[in-house]
Amino acid sequence: MGVKRVVLAAGLGIAVGYLAKQQVDTYQKVTPEKALKQAKESFKRKGPISGSWIYMKPEEIEKNGLLYNAYRGGVTRNVDGENKQYEFYVDVETGAVVASVQTT
Repeated sequence: MGVKRVVLAAGLGIAVGYLAKQQVDTYQKVTPEKALKQAKESFKRKGPISGSWIYMKPEEIEKNGLLYNAYRGGVTRNVDGENKQYEFYVDVETGAVVASVQTT
């Protein structure tokens, strides 16, 4: 009987842990790594990217009269043989690119 209870308890523990992780992932804010990945995918639609970066600490920005808690990052693209740098802000809650601007 002892082995059956241990196996049952282990299985139940794994199931509860898995369900808890699913719930946490659903309500968790976007991580900086995930925000960078989404921003890079957005920029890749217009051409290849040669470099990227992101600050790990969110900043508060205002865009069109709305306040956003966002990660600041950037990408480098090669356009017509010349490197162009773009800076962007990604919303912490949704992962959407809130603003982007070419810096060079």
